[in-house]
Amino acid sequence: MRVTFVLPPLTFSGGARVVSIYAKALSRNGHEVTLVSTPHPQKTFTAKLKSFLKTRIWPHDISQPSHLNNQGLNYRVIDEARPITDNDVPDADVVIATWWETAEWVNKLSAKKGEKFYFVQGYEIFDYLPIDRCKATYRMPLHKIVVAKWLQDIMRNEYEDFDVDLVHNSVDKTQFYAQERNKQPRPTVGFLFAHAKTKGVDVTLQAIAEIKKRIPNLRIVSFGAKLPHGTPYWDSSIEFFHTPAQDKIKDIYAQCDVWLTASRSEGFNLPAMEAMTCRTPIVASDTGWPSEAIENYRNGMLVPIDDIDALIEGAFWVLGLDNQQWKEVSEAAYQTVADSSWEKSAALFEQALLKRIRHKSAINSFPDEANK
Repeated sequence: MRVTFVLPPLTFSGGARVVSIYAKALSRNGHEVTLVSTPHPQKTFTAKLKSFLKTRIWPHDISQPSHLNNQGLNYRVIDEARPITDNDVPDADVVIATWWETAEWVNKLSAKKGEKFYFVQGYEIFDYLPIDRCKATYRMPLHKIVVAKWLQDIMRNEYEDFDVDLVHNSVDKTQFYAQERNKQPRPTVGFLFAHAKTKGVDVTLQAIAEIKKRIPNLRIVSFGAKLPHGTPYWDSSIEFFHTPAQDKIKDIYAQCDVWLTASRSEGFNLPAMEAMTCRTPIVASDTGWPSEAIENYRNGMLVPIDDIDALIEGAFWVLGLDNQQWKEVSEAAYQTVADSSWEKSAALFEQALLKRIRHKSAINSFPDEANK
């Protein structure tokens, strides 16, 4: 099977990592995989000046690293920031859009570029995007593969698309793991830092400030790909790890008694799954995969979006457990994800592609039989 992924400009995002995992898995299984993306747009002098005034760091036009770099994959970046067309992608059996804008491009490709898919890792209906165009992509005749049940529900309920494959994300158990442990001698909370408003870091930081008032010796750890310059509510005592090595992230999770994630919108929320794989209970907002995985007072706490008080209450519940109770919740968090694996997820992703190709082939070969 010849497979092409069509991508936007890439960074170290979770979505790009998932694509790289599936691309490598398909390649290992003997499929011919090509990945095509656009380059990052070059910033104007005015944009650079605005960035400098905000961060005091002068930005440079350099290619950004991503999870596709140095992976041995057939990864191509086209010549300029523009829509991807037939001339940019090879003829194939399958072509997969990975973002709303790439869905527009894939929808316009000729049939010889392959059966058209839309890999949906989030519901991209945000104020900073052209909402009508984004919604239109979900109505296009692209077969959807989604990463979480809530996305499958939206495609069914909002767009009347009932033929949607659900393939959950997973965690690399060779990268994310932890031994059974006790509560930390010093109460410790952790969170992932990001500037994007959708990640709700402002809510997390306000909650932590209140928690610290009652637990003055609270230890706070965080990591992220961007530095927290100018972040409101930032606590100077936070131990921040900037772009830590991938094999060190598990140690950050495993230092925590509880992991906080207050996202306003999540397609999946891989860090929540990673933390639970490292035996850390989470308190999460009701969005993405945690909505279907968290059972209150068993493996963590699920709280309403933007509810600072509920986030605080959830954190205090975990931090207030005695050692044995905490170990039971820690074990429940771990068991929630114990059976998941990227091997299983990749197999399901591959099956979704093959199933659609076979179905289309049957329709083309025997239209009367296929439609019975």
